[in-house]
Amino acid sequence: MSSQAGERLVARGGLPCGRVRVAGDKSISHRAAMFGALAEGETRITGFLAGEDCLATLTAFRRMGVATEGPDTGGNLRIAGVGLDGLQPPEEPLAMGNSGTSMRLLAGLLAGQHFPTVLTGDASLRNRPMNRVAEPLTRMGARIRAEGEGGRPPLRIEPAPDLKGRHHVLEVASAQVKSALMLAGLYADGETCVTEPAPTRDHTERMLAAFGYPISRDGATVCLDGGGRLGGTDLAIPGDLSSATFFLVAAAIIPGAELTIEEVGINPTRRGGLDILRAMGADIREANPRTLGGEPVADLEVRGGRLHGINIPTQTVPLAIDEFPALFVAAAAAEGRTVLREAEELRVKESDRIQVMAYGLQALGVAAEPLADGIVIDGGAMSGGKVDAHGDHRVAMAFAVASVVAEGPIEVTGAEAIRTSFPDFLDVVERAGLRVATITEGSNHG
Repeated sequence: MSSQAGERLVARGGLPCGRVRVAGDKSISHRAAMFGALAEGETRITGFLAGEDCLATLTAFRRMGVATEGPDTGGNLRIAGVGLDGLQPPEEPLAMGNSGTSMRLLAGLLAGQHFPTVLTGDASLRNRPMNRVAEPLTRMGARIRAEGEGGRPPLRIEPAPDLKGRHHVLEVASAQVKSALMLAGLYADGETCVTEPAPTRDHTERMLAAFGYPISRDGATVCLDGGGRLGGTDLAIPGDLSSATFFLVAAAIIPGAELTIEEVGINPTRRGGLDILRAMGADIREANPRTLGGEPVADLEVRGGRLHGINIPTQTVPLAIDEFPALFVAAAAAEGRTVLREAEELRVKESDRIQVMAYGLQALGVAAEPLADGIVIDGGAMSGGKVDAHGDHRVAMAFAVASVVAEGPIEVTGAEAIRTSFPDFLDVVERAGLRVATITEGSNHG
């Protein structure tokens, strides 16, 4: 598989030092746009992530009649909410770009509308499974069909006036599926409950509370009643912990590094990556803890040193699912063996992250054995070389920061995807003391 023609990175290492800020949290930005659009009255947001994924969500609501102003370069965004029943039919299919979060959450929200819609996306998104959302929505009475082979997009959603609340017991821990069902529950008759097999990020629950919508939680089960209302509010979005993890890893794996990442969200349901790095011996301190927009935040201070390989606890997998490309780099730089199991979800992300990361690590001289549900990485010396990100933003960023311990430059093709989640990545990299250049091209590489 080759990358599409576009951008490549050339990363030449560096010593991470100083203080930086990362982009606003992607998961929270998606939800802020959605709930702001469905609220009654104006919502004002600061720190909104103006990456391609979140802009796809925002554009979808504009095409359904929601007026917005921004986001500007500071992430300031105003949304004139239309209420739960105020969306208008879009004139054409809603294009979600590369954003699986947009498609899965909007599938739940649109299941309760009075008009038909079609959700589509780019080639990568059209290859991702959607039945995990479509099937439980159908059991609520939704009329939703995945038109691609094997339950893949486009998704066609027809009006379903008789959505019924029900109790869903998920077999696979997924914040996106949970959130889609809760969004459908806003429009359903009666109570909608979701029980998870393991904790997942709870941004939807926190966001509902911020907009004044009552929910209840009993252990692993969260419930809400349909037919309520959301009220416009002011929201501040913290820095994205998944984005911060690239810099945590860059600093943790090289002695002498001292880096502070300011105002990062440290939601308990997102801390898996932090816990894994600490278990590997990373020196990470949470300074100045506080609350921002209903989310816990802190300044993360990391000092470089020597990490050691571990068997990654399976209970941390759902809490670190987006951080694994960076964590695989930490494992490659560590002493000894790191083993990950029960992480099949990584194979259906923007790329098959298990296989793509294994290919890239092997190209850099690292012993990496992909497994059906994980990977085995034996840490050691890392050479320079050329790797293909296969259009996956997190893979591209992971190999960029790996250059701090590589013996030569690392060239990463397919790096244009970084704009989906972290449009100012190169600026932050430079402020952190890393040397990464980007080259725009018009021919295939890989």
